[in-house]
Amino acid sequence: MDASKLKELKLFVDQCKANPSLLYDPSLSFFRDYLESLGANLPAAAQKEGDSKSKDYVVEENEEEMGDNAAGEEEDEIIESDIELEGETVEPDNDSPQKMGDRSVEVTDEKREASQESKAKAVEAISEGKLEEAIEHLTEAILLNPTSAIMYATRASVYVKMKKPNAAIRDANAALEINPDSAKGYKSRGMAHAMLGHWEEAAKDLHLASTIDYDEEISAVLKKVEPNTHKIDEHRRKYERLRKEREDRKIERERSRRRAEAKAAYEKAKSQEQTSSSRKPGGMPGGFTGGMPGGMPGGMPGGMPGGFPGGMPGGVPGNVDFSKILNDPELMSAFSDPEVMAALQDVMKNPANLAKHEANPKVAPVIAKMMSKFAGPK
Repeated sequence: MDASKLKELKLFVDQCKANPSLLYDPSLSFFRDYLESLGANLPAAAQKEGDSKSKDYVVEENEEEMGDNAAGEEEDEIIESDIELEGETVEPDNDSPQKMGDRSVEVTDEKREASQESKAKAVEAISEGKLEEAIEHLTEAILLNPTSAIMYATRASVYVKMKKPNAAIRDANAALEINPDSAKGYKSRGMAHAMLGHWEEAAKDLHLASTIDYDEEISAVLKKVEPNTHKIDEHRRKYERLRKEREDRKIERERSRRRAEAKAAYEKAKSQEQTSSSRKPGGMPGGFTGGMPGGMPGGMPGGMPGGFPGGMPGGVPGNVDFSKILNDPELMSAFSDPEVMAALQDVMKNPANLAKHEANPKVAPVIAKMMSKFAGPK
């Protein structure tokens, strides 16, 4: 190899090492595909700065960044590259369908014998290269005995020689409907599919034909067909992997967005609670010493506004002995229950909400007991 070319190649490799994002330049897609075909794992650092997420790898982000960007972030659709396949194909034949015969008719011995005579004429015509004439004789044989799989399969093989793959496939299908083990039917259909560039269908039919009745012609065609089927399979698996990775990233972004939203909602609620606590006078600031889990923001300022039904409008009476609450183990235990504390805070914010909690067996007894403590000496 020319020394100057080697120098340029080394320079290019050094540039890729310094800046892996070069590998994701669209003009280098062929080189990237080549590296991946060798089993190379391209680095995540190869993402271009400022670009949306690459389709070939996962970019890690912290939750806050994911939460901020996930809503408006969409990856580009994955566009599949073309596959470079080998082998000659032909234009599909669009002739009117050939005569197929009525398989429901009764075939007499005379018709069967006449059908065989027409087939013999067709074989002779084939040996002389008179393919059109062979088709005429085989059509006659099929009309005389439309239940014979070998007649359809033989005509299919002639259509293959004439490079009329669609006609060959129709005859091969008819042969296989009559006899699912027709090697000649699979062989003719496989060769017809290969002519049309239907490489996977061709490989499947030719392998089936080979397992029933192997011959050298099948092997020769398979050697041309299988390299293409391997390329197609690798191509399909590659893009299935890329689509799965893309979907996994989408799911992870959604999870991160939800986590970020939940965290933001929690921080907002916490901030509002602290602001409310700092503004409400009186009561027991900051809650009881040692804390009632969940706390009553700002303590119990001026009592419970509006009071519980049956008394205490305008706040807690001045003769309430709060030591009775602090020394009541049942109340202190209830205050450690987040559900009870949430209900109490809800009622303290708006006494009308008491009705929502009267049917709650955990909350109602606590409220009743607190009301009895606030009632004072009779």
